[in-house]
Amino acid sequence: MSKKAFITGIAGQDGSYLAEYLLELGYEVYGIVRRNSTPEHQESRIDHISDKINTYYGDLLDQGGLQRLLDDIQPDEIYNIAAQSHVRISFDIPQFTVQTNAIGVLNILEAYKRSCPNAKFYQASSSEMFGLSVDEDNSQRETTPMNPVSPYGCSKVFGYNIVRNYRRAYGLHATNGILFNHESPRRGSNFVTNKVVKAAARIKLGLQDKLELGNMDSYRDWGHSYDYVRAMHLMLQNDEPGDWVVATGKTHSVREMCDYVFEKLGLDYKKYVIQNPKYMRPEELPYLKGDSSKIRNELGWSPKYSFNMLMDEMIEHWLNVYQKIDYETKCSILDRN
Repeated sequence: MSKKAFITGIAGQDGSYLAEYLLELGYEVYGIVRRNSTPEHQESRIDHISDKINTYYGDLLDQGGLQRLLDDIQPDEIYNIAAQSHVRISFDIPQFTVQTNAIGVLNILEAYKRSCPNAKFYQASSSEMFGLSVDEDNSQRETTPMNPVSPYGCSKVFGYNIVRNYRRAYGLHATNGILFNHESPRRGSNFVTNKVVKAAARIKLGLQDKLELGNMDSYRDWGHSYDYVRAMHLMLQNDEPGDWVVATGKTHSVREMCDYVFEKLGLDYKKYVIQNPKYMRPEELPYLKGDSSKIRNELGWSPKYSFNMLMDEMIEHWLNVYQKIDYETKCSILDRN
């Protein structure tokens, strides 16, 4: 009999890659998406697998709805990936961020405990929980103190700790994946990686003149979402629940990323990129670099994508998108004439 997986945030970057990966492994895949007023865009990341998965409208703030779904589905594995996941925006909507990322975790844990306590549970925790804490070797790992510097980071610390509490208090197989930054062509356009690559592609094709960014000298450990959903699945195959950092162990600044992406397109980023204070965070997080030796040694995980491979894939994707749009526009004009 096939295993059943339930994914919150299935229509997001990680949720869509995870759904694809689990389908390849023979799972029955179920998930929830939040209802909004533009449904034609809501599930674009999973349109190509819509006939293979089961989706429902749902929300982490609706515990009753979550529990009814879990009662009916009785999943073997639960992946809680849904969140208000934009750090900068968490300063603008702190209450909603905390409700979703903290109370939302509590809600699905309660539904899980009541409906299917023998299932295995994954919580998407974040490197932003570490904040300003860095160990002496300039890395962050499972034992690094948590000192978050944003409402997002603070809300994720609650989610992380309540999962650990439910694991101990109720004997649940509840696991935290402490994921460092991970990107892909499916990343939201207001996240810095896709913002940079999309703008560079548009500038290259003459569709845009400038790119406005915030802090150019913040350093992040960037990996590929596909590699990180493989890590999520590995964690739930382990006999014992736990907490694992997932990271590449290599760090780059936003400035370095701009230099690489624009140079790939034959451009000098200094001619196009300007800094706008409105994109700065009220409290900046200057540096994140993860030590993922625990998951590498215990579970055998390792990333397949390098930073350059990730950027190259994103560049190719957006060049293809905008070249196709330009071609279709020209064809449309010719048709009208």
